[in-house]
Amino acid sequence: MTAHVPMSNRAGIRPEAAGMPESGIVEVANYGRGREGLIPLWIGEGRRPTPAFIADAATRALAAGETFYTWQRGIPELREAIARYTGRLFGRPFDPERFYVTIGGMHALQMAMRIVSGTGDEVIVPTPAWPNFEAAIEVNGARAVALPMTPGPDGWNLDLGRLEAAVTPRTRAIVINSPSNPTGWTASRDDLERILRLARRHGLWIIADEIYQRFVYDPLPGAGEGRTPSFHDVMAEDDRILFLQTFSKNWAMTGWRLGWLEAPAELGPVIENLVQYTTSGVPAFLQRAAVVALEEGESLVEEHIALARRNRDIVCEGLRATNVVELPSPPGAFYAFFSVDGVTDTRQLALDLIDHANVGLAPGTAFGAGGSAHLRLCFLRDTALVEEAIGRLALALPKLARR
Repeated sequence: MTAHVPMSNRAGIRPEAAGMPESGIVEVANYGRGREGLIPLWIGEGRRPTPAFIADAATRALAAGETFYTWQRGIPELREAIARYTGRLFGRPFDPERFYVTIGGMHALQMAMRIVSGTGDEVIVPTPAWPNFEAAIEVNGARAVALPMTPGPDGWNLDLGRLEAAVTPRTRAIVINSPSNPTGWTASRDDLERILRLARRHGLWIIADEIYQRFVYDPLPGAGEGRTPSFHDVMAEDDRILFLQTFSKNWAMTGWRLGWLEAPAELGPVIENLVQYTTSGVPAFLQRAAVVALEEGESLVEEHIALARRNRDIVCEGLRATNVVELPSPPGAFYAFFSVDGVTDTRQLALDLIDHANVGLAPGTAFGAGGSAHLRLCFLRDTALVEEAIGRLALALPKLARR
């Protein structure tokens, strides 16, 4: 009988899995987690638990025995509610057959990448970017092609000429995250039209992450009421666009792991199979809560947006007053992405801020090309907590800058 030999290295593991980098955000969070009095602003979520009117719907569904396998595409009631919600945002009806319920936005992203790319393919990602884009592309065997955006006094800019120059015969898709995590960059309607024309010209897919589209602070031409411009404003029915969405941000449901993928209805059988072979569906009792969030949660969304708008101003004014921070006001999302004079190693700075200010921020090194000299601060938190964090940072940053 052959003795079991414990694996002491990564031999035999697929390189796509073995090569996944440790999350820079998780590293800093692990360093600071559990410290008394620490203010954690490193992760993209608020501090408010899911309200009872949403959670109670899940409890009722559990009590009613909804604990069995369910529809792979999502229960009809939730897909219809998503279609109605989307219709309210864009002022026209949407077919429920376009929507597929997922285990969070990350599951939607994973399936989108499996649909459009694989070994030997390339997917263009404007950076700095949420690190999960690159990971989802590369664990699937494709290559993420970073397209660095340029920072300026008025915010970040996506050079569409450089975007087109990055397209090669191997390119299969472009990721557009607007408003962006972490920069807050928000595409104008003209930007979206030009990106769509480029994608049509080259036969590319667009992966549209618009999960922060309700978090908009400055008026933008071509935007709808209470939202940013969207590919929905400029696309035709047959355009190759996959939309990622989540319940996490708008409805304080990050831990529920609920989201949806929007895709052309003809992809239904493909997506249904992908769900079957990845998760076998989202628990029905969770989906009942999601229906209630969409149908009854508009005031909650508006409360979150108002909180983020108020806190954005507090953060920007407070950090700029240190005279060592460069921070354009983000037009969208709920992050401040800022640089500190003389600091290039933001991983070490994030660790130092835990020790010297007891505030947890995400290092820009976690967000890819172009982000390494920055820090990300999530300001979707209680205003008093944000004010306390800015006060601590105002004392610590001048001492840590230019060291």
